Amino acid sequence: MTIMDSLLAFTLAATLLTLTPGLDTALILRTTATEGGKKAFQVALGIDAGCFIWGAMVAFGLGALVAVSELAFNILKWCGALYLCWLGVQMIWRPDSEIGGENTSSVKTSNGFIRGMLGNVLNPKMGVFYASFLPQFIPQGHSPVIWTFGLVSIHVMLGTIWSLTLIFATRPLSPLLRRGNVIKWMNRATGGLFLFFAFKLALSRR
Repeated sequence: MTIMDSLLAFTLAATLLTLTPGLDTALILRTTATEGGKKAFQVALGIDAGCFIWGAMVAFGLGALVAVSELAFNILKWCGALYLCWLGVQMIWRPDSEIGGENTSSVKTSNGFIRGMLGNVLNPKMGVFYASFLPQFIPQGHSPVIWTFGLVSIHVMLGTIWSLTLIFATRPLSPLLRRGNVIKWMNRATGGLFLFFAFKLALSRR
């Protein structure tokens, strides 16, 4: 496989992966609708940071540990499931929280980035996916470290474009979506979705 073939094949596969609805998409849409575009972009940056963290772990061999070690996978799996449960319960139990959106304090502003990053880093399937998926697109004889970070950068770029698309598509509806009753409904619906993902993650296997 030539360098160009590797890049084109990975870009196509990463695009399909990015467009597949999942936890990241739900988090971006919910944050845009209830807390504003700036906060949603911080979530997107947190998700991107999580991708780079997994990329670094794979590049330096740590991601392979999650891929082959049942114990490492299970530890990370339960940490991720508990974190998603905590987010879901918070949204259902306090559905009217963080209504302030753009007027939130600097402390709350930082939480968008942390939410996005932790949601990604604490998902062991992301590590298994990167550890098993990325090496297939590294041309023989080339540096695995350089290529791993290069491929992750492509994935992050595609993810950022998709996140911005979701944010700008949702923003015109913000005046309607940011009404109190709508926010409560969306938070409860998203919280239920997070609990579903937590349950699915808890039952997952390598």
